[in-house]
Amino acid sequence: MSDFKVRVGVVGVGSLGQWHARIYSELPTAELVGVYDINVARAEEIAARYRTRVFRDMAGLAAAVQAASIVVPADKHFEAASLFLERGVHLLVEKPIATRTADAEQMVAAAQARNLILQVGHVERFNPVMRFLEGILIRPRFIEAHRLAPYPPARKGQAPRGTEVSVVLDLMIHDLEVILHLVRSPVREIHAVGIPVLSPSEDIANVRLSFENGCVANVTTSRISPESMRKIRVFQEDTYISLDYQNQTGELYRKLEGKIERSRVPIEKGEALLNELASFVECVRTRGEPVVSGQGAAEALKLAADICRHIREHAS
Repeated sequence: MSDFKVRVGVVGVGSLGQWHARIYSELPTAELVGVYDINVARAEEIAARYRTRVFRDMAGLAAAVQAASIVVPADKHFEAASLFLERGVHLLVEKPIATRTADAEQMVAAAQARNLILQVGHVERFNPVMRFLEGILIRPRFIEAHRLAPYPPARKGQAPRGTEVSVVLDLMIHDLEVILHLVRSPVREIHAVGIPVLSPSEDIANVRLSFENGCVANVTTSRISPESMRKIRVFQEDTYISLDYQNQTGELYRKLEGKIERSRVPIEKGEALLNELASFVECVRTRGEPVVSGQGAAEALKLAADICRHIREHAS
């Protein structure tokens, strides 16, 4: 098993897919067999950079690999993933798993029927700050998350990356998946607002989630911020944890002997995407359970879709 390399491919080598190709080319447990992109010149550029082959269609790539990353626009995930799953290929699909919950459920069912790994790219679960949070968390009472990003750059002949969907599906879904993982309780109530500014759908959104176990989460997301921010704050009895995903730093506040004590969180920094892809390849090698399964991602998508529906039904 130690010498076994998983033959992998990348579908879509744009701003994010290029890093999938780079990491697979460097992983000792993987062999980057090839890439596919609708932009052939871009595929050729990335293939040359990472010494791999360009495939002219997805079917050809699917026939040559055991596993693949699907890194195309979100509204193309279902089509691309279905083709690879039908051909028995293990998949890592970038988030969101799909743009429609019915498509996500169909993808999950197809993977289960063929005993295939279906992992979804909720990369924050592989951020080193999460390891600390999971280790200290007992029962979260209140969670606050902020995810702000500048508007994506223009692309020739295409909408800016991610704007084919609401910011809820583009960015907030990272925090929704993490919160569902941490709280582990059904959502009881949703209060959400959002507005489009530069895109056809929401560019800014805020949601307050109440869970059946009493936990409350407040999530704010924007893709028209002048600066980036990815932070989460979690409150539980006698403890407050503030973590910065972007800088991989954090602070811990605890009530000790009647006083509030602050300490730095000991975090060993690392590349979250590298951790994610290495974990995916290892799951394929060992038939292990993904950290973020298709089923878990489908649940996050359903919540995101419910939030979008709430925003539109309550728009002024």
